[in-house]
This record gives sequence, C-alpha cells and structure tokens, in this order.
Amino acid sequence: MALRGVASGLLPPAMVPHPREEMFSVLVVDDHPLLREAIAQRLTSMGAGTVHEAASISEARTRALASGPCDLAILDLGLPDGSGLDLIAELRAQGWNRIVVLAASDDPSAVRAAFQAGAQAYLLKSASPGIVTDGVRRVLEGGLYADPSVAPLLAAGTRVPATDNTPRELSAREVEVLQLVADGRSNKEIGEALSLSALTVKSHLSRIGRKLGTGDRAQMVALAMRAGVIR
Repeated sequence: MALRGVASGLLPPAMVPHPREEMFSVLVVDDHPLLREAIAQRLTSMGAGTVHEAASISEARTRALASGPCDLAILDLGLPDGSGLDLIAELRAQGWNRIVVLAASDDPSAVRAAFQAGAQAYLLKSASPGIVTDGVRRVLEGGLYADPSVAPLLAAGTRVPATDNTPRELSAREVEVLQLVADGRSNKEIGEALSLSALTVKSHLSRIGRKLGTGDRAQMVALAMRAGVIR
C-alpha cells in the first residue's frame, strides 16, 4: 500500500480543473499496482491532496477505518478477496458518499448492480484519461456518471432478468410514468398528465415494480435514477 501526497503549490493552475476538486482525498482499491499508480497520478493532477491505496477488500477496510470517509473512493468490482459490490455497501454505511467504480466489465447487469449498491459512477478500465477525469469531476460535484460506452444501455431502460432469465427493460411509457412519480405526482395526476386512467397508471406501476424487484415507489425511483433512466 502506498500513500501519495502533493503540495498544492506544486500544481500548475491549469491542472486543477475545478475549485471543488482541489486538494480532495481519495481511496483507490485495485489489485493491479500499475493501474493504481496510474489512477493516483491522474487524481493528483486533478488536485488530490492525499491518495490512499489498497489491493483488496481487507486492505480497503483497514484504510477506510484509519482515514475515515474520504472525498472519493475509486474501486474495482473484481477483487482478490470478494466483490467490490460488498465494499461499496460497507463504505456507504460508513458515510462515504462519493464512490466510483472502475471496472473491466461493460455488462449492463454489472453496471446496474454497481449503481444499486450505491456507486455514483461506473467507468471502464479501457476508458480514455479524459473520460475518467469527466467521471470523477461529475461525482465530486455531487452528480452521477456512466461511461459513454455503457450509458446508451442504461438510457434505453433498466434491464432486469425476468423469471425465465430473459432480459427485460422499462418501456418508454413506463419511464414516463416513473419520471412523474419522481416528480411527486399522484396516480391521478400521472393519469391526467398522460391521458391515462388511474387503473392504467396502477397497472404500469405494478409492471415497473416487477421489473425492478420492488413495489416501493421511493425504491423504484432511486433505482431508476441511479441507472440514469430518469433525472
């Protein structure tokens, strides 16, 4: 494990793209030393004051307990001693509010699972440095980000496995209904906005609930927001 630091005076102004990013702290979790070093260098160029590194979930737990919540965590999903999804959940429970997944897989189910676990961004290891920078910026500013290579899959609908293991996704109408739910509209108001009966709105919500695996309106909205399907 390495701990990297840089004095703010050593950074040319052009290398600090946004004041919010200046001198932020980061935990990078990946079992490949060269990749960790590359990520650390990229973050340092963006204004990271402290970069903690860990090669496994157990090391990450130790660093997280020692440092407390950092401004940002960047982690892989495939770690030697377990799934990064479990680590995301643990960090979130400890008060880490900005988590970026940097993984090799572009499988929509992996992307969806990462957002559902609590990540704010999903980046691919094959991404250009510019995309990584954009994703980190967005998360530091409090937003969500999906690698451009996987974003179209999420924007098309939240894909979920049906009981017969056939991929299914939200229809355009279901996305409209869910967006109005997110806006705080009642079933009656949704029906009036979309020229649907209250019974039809209820039917749409039932189908959405089956696809997302929850009948709770707030959870449906949260899952869709994290997947980038609604705003």
